[in-house]
Formats: sequence, C-alpha cells, structure tokens
Amino acid sequence: LKAVAGEADIGLHAPLTDQRPLGSMTFFAPDGRFPAMAAVYKAGLSHRLPLDEIRSEIERQMAAFIDHYGSAPSHIDGHHHIQQLPGVRDIVVEIAGRIGGGRTWVRSGREDLRVILERGVATSKALFIAMLGRSMRLRAQRRGIPVNKGFSGAYDFLHEARPLDELFNRFILRAGDNMLVMCHPGYIDDMPDGLDIMTAPREAELRYLMSDAWPALLERADLELGPL
Repeated sequence: LKAVAGEADIGLHAPLTDQRPLGSMTFFAPDGRFPAMAAVYKAGLSHRLPLDEIRSEIERQMAAFIDHYGSAPSHIDGHHHIQQLPGVRDIVVEIAGRIGGGRTWVRSGREDLRVILERGVATSKALFIAMLGRSMRLRAQRRGIPVNKGFSGAYDFLHEARPLDELFNRFILRAGDNMLVMCHPGYIDDMPDGLDIMTAPREAELRYLMSDAWPALLERADLELGPL
C-alpha cells in the first residue's frame, strides 16, 4: 500500500464487531471474539460499552498498523461505522489528534438530509449513519481534527436489484470537495458463513470499479479521486 500512499489515503479500519481482538477483553469479548454488530450498537447507544477495554484494543490496533505499515495512518474509521458510537467516537478523535500531528482525519457519516432523500438509496440506513456522523463530526471539529464533508455508499447488499452503475451515479449526486463514497471491493475467500454478509457484492463492486464505467461516470460528473 505504501506504493500508492501519494495517491490514496491509507487508514486504520478499526473493528469492534465479529472479528477477534488483538488482546484480552474480559468484559467485551470474553470468548475471544467481538460481539455481533447488533449487540455492539445496542450497548453503545445505551452507553453501556466497556470503554476502557475498547480504548486499549483500539490502541493495540493502532500500534499494529504502525508496526506493519511503518507510519501513522492517514485516517481512522471503523468496521460497521463503530467509530461513531457514543464513547468510541471520543476515543477515536483523541487518538487521531495524538498520533497524527493534526494530519490524521476521522471518518464521519454526516450527510445533508435533503441530499440523502434525493439520492433515494437505503434512505433509513443512510439517515441513521448520518445521525451518528453528526456527533462524530462536531467532536472532531472542536479538537481541530480534519474530517470528510459528505458521505454516501450505503445500500442493501443482499437485496438491491439496481445495477452498480446506477447506484454509484446516485452516490455521487451533489458530491463536493472531500466527500467520501463508501465501497467494499475485494475477493471472496474462505471466510466462514455468517462472519461477513459482504461476499459476492465485494467482487461485483471490484469488477465495476475496475471497469471503464466508473472513470467514465466520474468524468461525466467532473469529479476526481484523491486523498482527503
């Protein structure tokens, strides 16, 4: 990834759901695996997360990133948007400010309500992400931490019938400077069933983003890809 560091931001995608922690978490992951997404969100939104354990785990993940990559990440975000949960967002913003010298940014799902409605894709999901992203954005701005401006890309991975070209055309609607479009391109491996619902959609997104259709869409919209 260092070979493209000048063209793309390389960041820490911190997990707190489904995967295995890098260290012992007596209360949060007593069996050696993070809880499912629904349980983490329920505890987070009711302010019942063991934040001391979570801080230690995110610190471990950050140390592992720096050890493997050789430098601090350009940004911090979270698997299943966990970086936006109450308590977790304060930890993420604090770490970003400490390790990045004012350059490490954090991801916010904040988006304008009118734009979400106009895009018309997974509206309820996008609104929920945006609601949590608002608090994330405010905390980052108060501490002088850079943050993206605008967010899209949520859709029903299992039941969405529209072709990806149409979806991404909607995702970039009203896009401006430093706007993020969430995507999940990759290859299907032997990950156990139930651990990740993003299987076939990963390869479908990869094919689309590697095709001529994606750069053609960007050109028509007068948009360019690049670091934040």
